[in-house]
Amino acid sequence: MAKTSIIHSPLKMSLLALILFTIACWGNTAWITGKALLAQYLIASAWQDTLEFSANNSERNITTPWPWADTWPVARLNFPSLNEDLYVLAGSHGSSLAFGPGHMDGTALPHELGTMVINGHRDTHFSLLEKLFVGETFSIQSSASIWRQYKVVNTHIIDTRMESWFINRDSNEIHLVTCYPFHSLDINPPFRYVVVGVPS
Repeated sequence: MAKTSIIHSPLKMSLLALILFTIACWGNTAWITGKALLAQYLIASAWQDTLEFSANNSERNITTPWPWADTWPVARLNFPSLNEDLYVLAGSHGSSLAFGPGHMDGTALPHELGTMVINGHRDTHFSLLEKLFVGETFSIQSSASIWRQYKVVNTHIIDTRMESWFINRDSNEIHLVTCYPFHSLDINPPFRYVVVGVPS
């Protein structure tokens, strides 16, 4: 009786290749998931350090979540109706938005008067905006550990090809912005979904 070697059996080779491919995919997914969870833990820890420093000092503190990070937490968002809590990072660039919503440079911070703009990815942290409706409230915490509550007064869609988006720097608002539509496979669509909140 002839012995079938795994090396010479096309069926067994295909099965082996499939198993190795599956392990590689699961391993990559586990690595990405693990890295994201660790990042959130480190960001939360950096935010706690920021709050503790601010409680004992009059000046602001920048605490990066890891030594080579080019961003740091500047605020914390809470959405009670959605049971969601998010840390807002400095800047709206890719390295910030990969780990959380990002505060747009040049707009107000939580401890300042004026309009604050926070951007986030529609398929990760800001996917929740699809379920945040007019009349609902959310809160934002400043680095001084002060919470302020906002009420959603408007949601609208902007076509960046057809219209410019202006904010009133004198208004005390928060604009939460993400790409639109939410479930599109288009990597960089021209539409933006904007949730406008005012102090409540």
